[in-house]
Amino acid sequence: MILGLVTAVAASACYGTGSVLQAVGSRRSAREEAAAKGRSAGVTEHGGPNLSSTAKAAVTWEFILGTVLDLIGFGLGALAARLLPLFLSQTIISANLVITAVLSIKLLGIRLKRPEWASIAVLCAALVLLAVAAGPEGGHHAEMAVHWWLLGVTIALIVIGAVVVRLMGAGGAIVAGLLSGLGFGALGVGVRILNGVEPFDLVKLLTDPALYAILVGGIGGMYLHTVALQIGSVNGATAALVVGETVIPGAVGVIWLGDSSRAGLGWLAAFGFVLAVVSAVGVAHYGQGEQDLTEDQAVEPELTKRA
Repeated sequence: MILGLVTAVAASACYGTGSVLQAVGSRRSAREEAAAKGRSAGVTEHGGPNLSSTAKAAVTWEFILGTVLDLIGFGLGALAARLLPLFLSQTIISANLVITAVLSIKLLGIRLKRPEWASIAVLCAALVLLAVAAGPEGGHHAEMAVHWWLLGVTIALIVIGAVVVRLMGAGGAIVAGLLSGLGFGALGVGVRILNGVEPFDLVKLLTDPALYAILVGGIGGMYLHTVALQIGSVNGATAALVVGETVIPGAVGVIWLGDSSRAGLGWLAAFGFVLAVVSAVGVAHYGQGEQDLTEDQAVEPELTKRA
């Protein structure tokens, strides 16, 4: 349990720092492209970033460093998913929202509103409740049909997310964050049920659909999160991601994998879980408008210079 908690907290720190660095790189790339080609450069007709814009954001040094931290966080999070109940491991990892919010003040110049601070404080309290109430993790076995369903649903989520965000444009940031979170949530479930790990069996590992659900969920989730950071609130998109990667994996762990709370503390675990989700939704709601302000302030001076 202690090792699982430590790895989950470390994964959270990596993800939180990585998200802000990726946002810095994404926004710097967008500013440079807008300054060079005009405000509408790098976007689709609906206002969403095109593939070229996203690719340019992905090669900035800030984004690359953030991605490295994400990969480290992925490894630590995968270990935590094997050692802790999913409702606990995913919620702790999702606390990267706190780190994201604090670092965004320094690196992105974002001013958090009082309701956002209140929501973050409630999230921290909810994590404490979950840690107190969590019992041992359940099993790692699931029927092969579940593995196939996980892969199919994960592919569908990422494809739908890629289409929707381009149709919705800037209004799709929260949707992109939510779907990226669902992708990361599928990753967590896949790690938990993955065959060929204990004991190690390479053939079982490579023929397990859950392995490919992990890859699709991780890569697709990272892509959708990148898009969300380009077009919307970094805290809002990350909070939506928190909801996506927490609710479904937590429910799957309890209903199908046997995750449980300590004896007599089921109510506390349920309360802490709901509180964590509600507080994350609060950050997403109150942080929706911050992107427009910071982006406009950054782009206008560049356009003025060119004029």
